[in-house]
Amino acid sequence: MRLLRRAVEAVVVVFVVVTMATWDGLELNEVDEAPISVLRVEYQGGVEIKTLGQELTPTQVKDKPLKVSWDACDKSKLYTVILTDPDAPSRENPKFREWQHYVAINVQCCDISTGDVMSGYIGSGPPKGTGLHRYVWLVYEQPGQIPPPEDLPRLTATSSKGRANFSARTLRKKLGLERPMVATCYQAKWDSYVPTLYEQLKD
Repeated sequence: MRLLRRAVEAVVVVFVVVTMATWDGLELNEVDEAPISVLRVEYQGGVEIKTLGQELTPTQVKDKPLKVSWDACDKSKLYTVILTDPDAPSRENPKFREWQHYVAINVQCCDISTGDVMSGYIGSGPPKGTGLHRYVWLVYEQPGQIPPPEDLPRLTATSSKGRANFSARTLRKKLGLERPMVATCYQAKWDSYVPTLYEQLKD
């Protein structure tokens, strides 16, 4: 039993080290600290984020994920879930860093359909010619129910106004939350779906 416990602890240590190394390699510390573990995200059509930094297309992530999940998810806890782009409008000139794609608080364990949605989901829409953008999913454990911040406006899934120059780190500190419990990142560049996404945005 003791040997099994040591083996599990060793795997966890290696997993965390690899995760942090990849997080640093993608320079995701620009968004927030490395997570304790990796988040799993599943989209329609069997599309999954399996590794940190894998490349997906705007077409593949145009709809809100079907499922988010992680190990050791505590059903007695509530969580804050964020999707943010630190590379707006481009990684070379991120003058709009970060651009929030989704923000929800009081989310139940692994159930993205729950919670108070502050920013409705907008898929990836990197401008043409700006190369790969990093899109970072972050999950923070809450100490309990959090009242929606009065100075954080609710944004619909068709509203682009008020999403630029967001900071996940600043928001989580304001909410009194610790480093990300779990997180992941995918990268995407312009594809033919992006103009359709822009047409859906009212402002």
